Amino acid sequence: MKKYLVDKKEDIKGLEVIPRELYFKLTKNFVRTIIGPRRAGKTYSLYDLILNKVRIKDEDYLFINFEDEEISQLRRGEIVKAISFHHEIYGKEPEFIFLDEVQNLENWERFVYSIFEKKRYFIFITGSSSKLLSKEIATQLRGRSLSTLVLPFSFKELLSFKKVEVRDIISTVKENEIKNLLRVYLRDGGFPDLIFTEVERRKFFRDYIDLVVFRDVIERFKIKGSYLIKSMITNMLSSVSSEFSINKLFNTFRSQGIRVSKKTLYSYASMLEDVMFCFFLRRYSFSPRKTMLFMPKVFFNDTGLVANALMEFEENIGRLMENLVFLELKRREDLGKVSTPYYWKDYQGNEVDFYLSKPNNQLIQVTYASGRDEVTKREIRALMKASEELKCKNLLIITWDYEDELEIEDKRIKCIPLWKWLLF
Repeated sequence: MKKYLVDKKEDIKGLEVIPRELYFKLTKNFVRTIIGPRRAGKTYSLYDLILNKVRIKDEDYLFINFEDEEISQLRRGEIVKAISFHHEIYGKEPEFIFLDEVQNLENWERFVYSIFEKKRYFIFITGSSSKLLSKEIATQLRGRSLSTLVLPFSFKELLSFKKVEVRDIISTVKENEIKNLLRVYLRDGGFPDLIFTEVERRKFFRDYIDLVVFRDVIERFKIKGSYLIKSMITNMLSSVSSEFSINKLFNTFRSQGIRVSKKTLYSYASMLEDVMFCFFLRRYSFSPRKTMLFMPKVFFNDTGLVANALMEFEENIGRLMENLVFLELKRREDLGKVSTPYYWKDYQGNEVDFYLSKPNNQLIQVTYASGRDEVTKREIRALMKASEELKCKNLLIITWDYEDELEIEDKRIKCIPLWKWLLF
């Protein structure tokens, strides 16, 4: 154990870690849990904190990855003495404790509680969704944790990695470069493996889905067979940015002679959302009960995952843009900048992509438009109707390449290109 504690720090120092736009408020009164989908970079967010953001000295932190082979071969009694071993090696207790994939330690809760209750350390833990959901880590800690969402790289983070500087006023050439990178980002997504390595895109996403199905769903929830889950994922991907109906999927399976209950399909959908493979956006209603009964819209943890599944990229850019806006809203919600997003729809079928009650009661439409003539009457009509019903004056249309402020029926609608909305 002593050798591992020292060697691990040498391994971390040898890594090239790209800084991310993730900030952890340091506190000893809570355990910080890192949540997010598989392979989004939870572990590297800890490395980023150690090497870049705080620049923690070796003697000030202890790092254990419970998936490392050296740790798996140790007895529990030796592992729980890690802090004492650190004190022996460095002459002081660590100030920071990082426990990665902590669920691999039997009765990990008792270990974490025992060090947390001393209130002497900054404690960070992550958990693999194949064995124990990060959400459940927070539940196990019974209100003693603060969670931080880690999604694949945002577009802003990608530009930072590409060393593309963006100012309030940029040249046409620079703007075109940014839009080209955005188009590529919509297609390839932001998973670190795709950004930093030469892995083949289609193979990565094919393997990623297999990993989610077999390790995050089948293994964790102890269910049999993968065909139904994979078929469900295929149907969900084709419904991206649209309402997703379990009842419709049930009828489709039944027409194909596949026997499955609606209860099972609802259960599978819940599992896929739990592991943050997908997210369901609820329809807004003044009645919370109706909100839960309405069909949700489905989005995914990365646009590359969707683009890889859809046959025609150009024909689906608008849907990918909407998925990307949803992910950015999730990031901003996690930071406390916006409230939980909903979509709005009335009985006539008028629909607005996103509604945010806070901070400023905003309605957002997303459209693949490059000019005023490409912003449809249907999109504007829906904004007008939602604005009246929700008493909302903050109206926004996120476009591909059109910027203006429209005045319609004594209301102002701001139009902004997607790249600008993502960056400012």
